[in-house]
Amino acid sequence: MRELSAGTMGVTNDRGSGRDVAITDVQTTMVDGNFPWTLVRVYTDAGVVGTGEAYWGAGVPELIQRMKPMVVGENPLDIDRLYEHLIQKMSGEGSIEGVTVTAISGIEVALHDLAGKILGVPAYQLLGGKYRDEMRVYCDCHTADEADPDACADEAERVVEELGYDALKFDLDVPSGLEKDRANRHLRPGEIRHKAEIVERVTERVKDRADVAFDCHWTFSGGSAKRLADAIEAYDVWWLEDPVPPENLDVQEEVTKSTTTPITVGENRYRVTEERRLIETQAVDIIAPDLPKVGGMRETRKIADVANQYYVPVAMHNVSSPVATLAAAHVGAAIPNALAVEYHSYELGWWDDLVEETVIEDGYIEIPEEPGLGVTLDMDAVAEHMVDGEELFDEAR
Repeated sequence: MRELSAGTMGVTNDRGSGRDVAITDVQTTMVDGNFPWTLVRVYTDAGVVGTGEAYWGAGVPELIQRMKPMVVGENPLDIDRLYEHLIQKMSGEGSIEGVTVTAISGIEVALHDLAGKILGVPAYQLLGGKYRDEMRVYCDCHTADEADPDACADEAERVVEELGYDALKFDLDVPSGLEKDRANRHLRPGEIRHKAEIVERVTERVKDRADVAFDCHWTFSGGSAKRLADAIEAYDVWWLEDPVPPENLDVQEEVTKSTTTPITVGENRYRVTEERRLIETQAVDIIAPDLPKVGGMRETRKIADVANQYYVPVAMHNVSSPVATLAAAHVGAAIPNALAVEYHSYELGWWDDLVEETVIEDGYIEIPEEPGLGVTLDMDAVAEHMVDGEELFDEAR
């Protein structure tokens, strides 16, 4: 494997102008949100701390601790080299895809926050500047009776009118009562009519007040997915997400090219090397990388650059705390083809309490101009909502 440490590459930390900084520690704390969010902090000898987040999942904090010796002593401004260094050093432990990439993502996001603070610039500036001052947010919606078309329409109305969102998403992988065998991925005609009814009721209720997407969570067979996409072509569907399992890209391509319903995929792919295959084969109409899962901020930017060559918009999948949500907003600000960032926690009353700043207002995120991500953890809130057995981060030192 390639060794890309500063020592091997002959890179010095002697840079002047306050940039002579070295990493001293990396710590994690898991917060018990609607998912177990893994927050990451990178400490330096200058007393500056960067905060990031890795996508949730078993083993992520342990992998981050495994990588700590690989970055301690390094200059945090070398984000790209450190990312590649970790990918290479962990190549025998799964850094091509999967949870190892997720762990690296958390460190990478923290490095952007840290570098922005050291240089005195917002994170989007590190990615090339901005195209927009605010980022559109789509709200992932749920109801107590998620299979009832009228209940979904009522919730859509509430989220638009009371919460101020103009972009929504609902699930379609919900029981219709007509299933015979959920294991075979086949949709019976009545099941398709039920899902089309959800789409009809929701889109007709909100009309032009909001764009509405629908998520299938990679549930259906290729044939069923094509019949479902065909059945909802007449409605104003923003996109149909993950209609088939992610492993077979040929099937994904066939489904996408069979319909005028826009198809969105990407949250189950890792790094630009995998996402580009979806884009280059035109197996997606909209690409949906999950930033703290796919490789971090620069990797998401690389994916967006490939997508832009094929005129494909980017709608970032996101089930994160405010930390990675703001990281996604910074990337969205810096790319021309950003469509929206997901918000998956509107039913969690304390999501906003985790940080000192207001993140989402009337369905949009105003891009912070403060250095780094522009987000400050409320340590009391973090402590209150930690996963049992977790320890709180150390103070900056």
